[in-house]
Amino acid sequence: MNLLRTSGSRRQLLRWLAASTLAIGVLHAPFAAAGSATGTPVYFGVSGPLTGPNAQYGAQWKAGFDLALDEINADGGINGHPLQYVFEDSQSDPRQAVTIAQKFVSDPKILIELGDFSSPASMAASPIYQRAGLVQLGFTNSHPDFTKGGDFIWSPSVSQADAQPLIADLAVKEGLHHVAVLYQNTDWGRASKDVFVKAAAARGVQVVAAEGYQTTDKDFRATLVRVNGAHPDGLVLISYYADGAQIVRQARESGIRLPVVAASSVYSPKFLELGGDAVNGVATNTNFFPGDPRPEVQRFVHGFEAKYHREPDAFNAFAYDATIIAAYALRTGGLDRKGVRDALPKLHDVPSVVFGKANFDPTTRRVAGVKSIDIVVRNGQWAELGNATVAAK
Repeated sequence: MNLLRTSGSRRQLLRWLAASTLAIGVLHAPFAAAGSATGTPVYFGVSGPLTGPNAQYGAQWKAGFDLALDEINADGGINGHPLQYVFEDSQSDPRQAVTIAQKFVSDPKILIELGDFSSPASMAASPIYQRAGLVQLGFTNSHPDFTKGGDFIWSPSVSQADAQPLIADLAVKEGLHHVAVLYQNTDWGRASKDVFVKAAAARGVQVVAAEGYQTTDKDFRATLVRVNGAHPDGLVLISYYADGAQIVRQARESGIRLPVVAASSVYSPKFLELGGDAVNGVATNTNFFPGDPRPEVQRFVHGFEAKYHREPDAFNAFAYDATIIAAYALRTGGLDRKGVRDALPKLHDVPSVVFGKANFDPTTRRVAGVKSIDIVVRNGQWAELGNATVAAK
């Protein structure tokens, strides 16, 4: 019998693989059960959105953090100390991120900081972390300049310098030749747009219009009419899930039926919820997809489903991986902020759901290696592009 013949059979095979690898391969998980931690807690700080327009990302983070902590603390935590976190709500606002950074650097129990969600918020706070000597692990910060903030600024995230060429590749795969780009008018959005324009040109794709918008904008119809007047054969969105979904909805309501390719930041259940039927056909890419048959991915998916009764998405995986990396650095560097910084370039082949094995480039202070899976919204669900299997709900 060919188990890959139908989507149901393929799903059955992936679940069988997950159960099998969990049963016979638990010792190969990042932290295998070896006795619970009982000492004084060790803390990392988190600056990120729990309320406001990007709140869904913070909720996705928490699920990933908590699953990772279950594993870490079941295996003795950080040398006998349970690992916990303090999550401060920044709403991904640079001003609030700065206030949170001042609070964290003044609290000696915070030994490493994770976040913020957006690069503008993180980069506003980076000078505070750098001066105080507290590692800022910006695990969703893809702005090419983020890690240039100093030797305490690190990121297990692919830079937009590498990510946007993959979006340009996807535009080519979708048969686009003349595109209009709508982008968030932030440091992240402008830098991403600039990289995309160069990468598109190198692939023979012409950008016939490019318009920025503010993160607070809600009505994009006038912008859509303007860029549509340039006669593009597709739209490219450098957006988050909320604004991306609104742009696509308003495009469809305005009669604009062009194909849409979007940055990977739209890959969220909320994009489907907010966009409804309008976002069917939107294509993007991701470093993580739950249909990936790699054993480490399926172990993570199985564990996540057992805890939360739903499938994980990329931002769950990013938070999970960042917590594992932080734990390795704390175990290696000891309960000392400088020791954590010194441990990061020495880490080798840290188990990673996103990268398989994570290694940092000591020069760029980013994780080395780029992996990408093209996905599309099909019938209200995320699916691998060119694959009939629907692998996310």
